[in-house]
Amino acid sequence: MMLYKVCPWLICFALSINLLLGSQYDPVANPHSIVQSGKARFTILTDHVIRMEYSNDSIFTDQASLTFVNRNLITPAFESSEKDGWLIIKTKLCELHYLKNSGPFSLRNLFIQYNDSLRSFSWKPGTKDKYNLKGTTRTLDGVSGKFNFYGLKNIQLEDGILSRSGWSLIDDSERPLFDNSDWQWVESRSKNEVQDLYFFAYGNNYKAALYDFTQVAGKISMPPKFAFGMWYSRYWNYTDQELKDIAAGYRQNNIPLDVLVIDMDWHITEKSSPEIFNRYSPKPNGWTGYTWEKKYFPDYKKFLAWTDSQHLQTCMNIHPASGVQVQEEAYPAFAKAMGVDTTGHPAIPFDITNKKFAHNYFDILLHPYEKAGVDFWWLDWQQWGHTNIKGVNPTFYLNYVHFSDMQRQGKRPLIFHRWGGLGNHRYQIGFSGDCIINWRSLAYQPEFTATASNVGFGYWSHDIGGHMNPVSKKEKQNPELFTRWVQWGTFSPIFRTHATKDAGIERRIWKYPDANFNAMRKAIQQRYALLPYIYTMARLAYDSGISIIRPMYYEYPDKEIAYRSNHQYFFGNDMIVAPISKSLNGKKTVKQSVWLPQGTWFDYYTNEIIPGPQVYTRQYGLDEIPVFVRGSCIIPMQTAKLHIEGEVVDTLILNVYCFKSAAFNLYEDDGTTDNYRNNICSFTRIDYIQGLEGLEVNIKPDGKHFEGQATDRAYQFKLISTPEPAEVFVNGKPLSQNKEWRYDAEKSILLVTTSKQSIKNSISVEIRARRR
Repeated sequence: MMLYKVCPWLICFALSINLLLGSQYDPVANPHSIVQSGKARFTILTDHVIRMEYSNDSIFTDQASLTFVNRNLITPAFESSEKDGWLIIKTKLCELHYLKNSGPFSLRNLFIQYNDSLRSFSWKPGTKDKYNLKGTTRTLDGVSGKFNFYGLKNIQLEDGILSRSGWSLIDDSERPLFDNSDWQWVESRSKNEVQDLYFFAYGNNYKAALYDFTQVAGKISMPPKFAFGMWYSRYWNYTDQELKDIAAGYRQNNIPLDVLVIDMDWHITEKSSPEIFNRYSPKPNGWTGYTWEKKYFPDYKKFLAWTDSQHLQTCMNIHPASGVQVQEEAYPAFAKAMGVDTTGHPAIPFDITNKKFAHNYFDILLHPYEKAGVDFWWLDWQQWGHTNIKGVNPTFYLNYVHFSDMQRQGKRPLIFHRWGGLGNHRYQIGFSGDCIINWRSLAYQPEFTATASNVGFGYWSHDIGGHMNPVSKKEKQNPELFTRWVQWGTFSPIFRTHATKDAGIERRIWKYPDANFNAMRKAIQQRYALLPYIYTMARLAYDSGISIIRPMYYEYPDKEIAYRSNHQYFFGNDMIVAPISKSLNGKKTVKQSVWLPQGTWFDYYTNEIIPGPQVYTRQYGLDEIPVFVRGSCIIPMQTAKLHIEGEVVDTLILNVYCFKSAAFNLYEDDGTTDNYRNNICSFTRIDYIQGLEGLEVNIKPDGKHFEGQATDRAYQFKLISTPEPAEVFVNGKPLSQNKEWRYDAEKSILLVTTSKQSIKNSISVEIRARRR
């Protein structure tokens, strides 16, 4: 077995790139994982992933690519041998054969055999993957359901990591690389003939494939905690006072709100400031801008100070691709910094791969606003075209530069952007674009979102309510459609209402009829109640590569119905959601069918016990959402808040779905910094145990501390489908019936409450059964 020797400069490179791509990332593979045969090199990265390189000059790259940033993993068990001129590498699951000294990889000199306990297959270069389960795409602009009116055809999703073929191949040969500078920057690959292929072989083990993908391509970054709250957004030329009035409307109606998105009219545009734009010929593009529009924001610093005082995070829309134009207040300083001759007032082209441009873009245009209170940026349309470096997708790279700039400032990064291709899962979150307002668009969004998890892009933010409908006034003003969209938002990754600049479209839920308003407020409050569960699942996505919303086939890859049930999805580990996307048509209820797999399931809202497997059908009213909880699980919740920033979970509500023993590992951190990457956080283990003498619920904190952590906490235990107890004890002390615990015999629900106590304390709730 031939081992590849690591040069000292490569060690220096790895140390440098770790500073930005994350201390857990190292692009230089463990030398014990490498087998080199002449001009071919094979790196056994995991049991499921093999990197295969061919280089005419035998020079191989150990730099991170834009997609793959981490190769220094624990070497899996494998054997390397030679027989009859063939190199043979055997791993736990794969056997690779390469004909030595036979040139670049082809179907005549390379094949891989895969075997596990369930299936086997062979692969050769050139084999078509006919059963790829797809990933995602850049945008849903102009899309109605799956049909794109701009392209007059169904949207085409890119291939993902998962395939019913049991394998996938990622060709990284032409993807640019990161250099080893202080702010890692993109550079072209060498012009030598190179093959750089990553072969993923996993059979039906989709979860293992996604875990391995995030091991080599980087983890799914956690957004700040506030991002899981409610966002208000609308394309409208709001004044600062109008935005304050909207925020007041949320408070007055007891509706939580965390993010205020301010669309492009915050800056001067051709429409709002013709006296500026009409001076020049040809006219500048008013979509791009970096100068506050004083008609709407006479004192933007005062406005941003107000949003901070209200615990509202501000997101500002920008369209960077038109460059920096002469009407901008910062134009003279930017031109001077770039060394541009301002004679004739030329626009300074947008060039995000130019490091000098990028530094000035942030230091002169954006950082001053961030210091004033802008929390993050919405990187909207116009990142089209090309860059000056071959192979660099401008959308991908703009996302990387914005994300890494926030990291360099010591923040937990959050950007709001379009999908830029594989590897973009490291830079969350996504903006899916301007879909058509109709039932078809609502129906497709759950499937689209779950499928994006196949490339780790688990945080799509959709225009809840839809964006536009230039044809149907009825649909764009339909209260029922908006209500159902808001209910989908409750169980989506990011909850953001939005619409185009159309006076006929309303996104303030209190402006709707009472029945719709109450149903929507109930859904939004439910979202906030579920935050302990949702945030824990966000940490699980970071650790495992399994996004919060995932298709049914992740859990049941051998069930054909799991691939057909694309209208429903898992919401975290233990909940199945099937949002309603069809009209009541004047009736009080509408029928919805949901596939419930093997096991016992609970209706989340009624606590009805439903055995699986079956296709379960029932009628749902306007305020009802089809949500089902796995039997034998624990769903942590909190009392609803009006915002997330600065709040702690001072009362933890534990819904225990009693069937068999269950466990949950509650995750918490400061919610705002990147300290979670270094495990500055806490996990609280919660166990539900069924015994012969009764039941137990045990809470065991890990004792770890983070900034802003709650010091004391009360607990509410809600045990669903449990017999009436004789006695209840907490840490050996008997509780008073009807005061500290009570039993609802009609619903078979036991409620137990505790007073506040230190979160460092372990708690044991003992529920003794009545003797028969």
